[in-house]
Amino acid sequence: MREYLLVFLVAASMTYLLTVIAREVALRTGAVAQVRDRDMHVVPIPYFGGLAMLGGLVAAYVVARELPFLSLSAPNVFRDAGVVLVAAALICLVGVLDDLFELDALTKLGGQVLAAGFLIAFDVQYRYFPVPGEGLFVLPQEQAALLTVLTVVATVNAVNFVDGLDGLAAGVIGVGAVAFFVFCYQLAALNGVTLAVTGALLSAALGGACIGFLPHNFYPARLFMGDSGSMLLGLALAASALTLTGQFAVTDITQGGRESGASLLPTLLPIIVPLSILVVPFADLTLAVVRRTRRGEMFYHPDKQHLHHRMLEIGHSHRRAVLIIWLWAGLIGFGTVLGSLYSGPLVWGLLVAWLVLTVVLTFVVPRFRGIDPAVEPA
Repeated sequence: MREYLLVFLVAASMTYLLTVIAREVALRTGAVAQVRDRDMHVVPIPYFGGLAMLGGLVAAYVVARELPFLSLSAPNVFRDAGVVLVAAALICLVGVLDDLFELDALTKLGGQVLAAGFLIAFDVQYRYFPVPGEGLFVLPQEQAALLTVLTVVATVNAVNFVDGLDGLAAGVIGVGAVAFFVFCYQLAALNGVTLAVTGALLSAALGGACIGFLPHNFYPARLFMGDSGSMLLGLALAASALTLTGQFAVTDITQGGRESGASLLPTLLPIIVPLSILVVPFADLTLAVVRRTRRGEMFYHPDKQHLHHRMLEIGHSHRRAVLIIWLWAGLIGFGTVLGSLYSGPLVWGLLVAWLVLTVVLTFVVPRFRGIDPAVEPA
């Protein structure tokens, strides 16, 4: 755990420092978010936060290779993590070009598919699905590749859609990355296997990169992550989940230290948990696609009806809307992790209290909101 904490801190500190450089580069190259009708910022803000986060991930990877415990892990741990970082750099480059020249949607989609294809080429993909009582269902190569591409592309675009308020995407993905780290680490510990897991390494670094970026990105933001950052975060989180699938056999998974038998939920945990962590951005993506399709528009046509826009409409300030969405993301992500690995009144009591608090803050507080000096015109 101490080495993972160090990985987290290295990613956070390096991202924090590199953000200053990334901001200067963005200003000099003209990669600046101008004010548009659908945007929430009122002054131009530079992009390229993704470059700083990529630097944080790379720094964490380099340090991890030298740590006493992680350096002795199986060769595939760092090999797979390295593949993910190269794919992340590739998709970050696509985002940088978009931040500079505003690429069309099909070109960005092509870059996302290319990055997903790179993962598949080096065997970072879905391999099989556990079937309770029957062993493993191995996907044909073509179906596994297609499912991997769909997962990566959907995750990348879900994160991109939720990146609408200062600090929102970085916070949601940071919370999700920490929850997924807890899942990977505890799943390995409960099953008595090595704690050096690629998913844990990547999610620890990803969580650190998000935390390091937030001081520069929280309202009022001095730097935006841009597509270089949102696509980077989406790919890194999706790839973290891909590296975990196939690591645990269906008979190995236990719940709270007890054998879970043929129960469907525990055997599907490596698939369910990553999806649950992304419920908030995926919900926003799904609602946006349905909403725009019903209006006869393309799914990527922008509007101001995302979840974060609705939070502002019901009376929340910018900062409070972001914090509450973080709470929802944490409730779903950590709730799935705790509920799947542990049981008992303490766990369920904690989750119920978290749910009640989040619901009250979401729907009750705006009714009694006074004048908030942090509120900007919505």
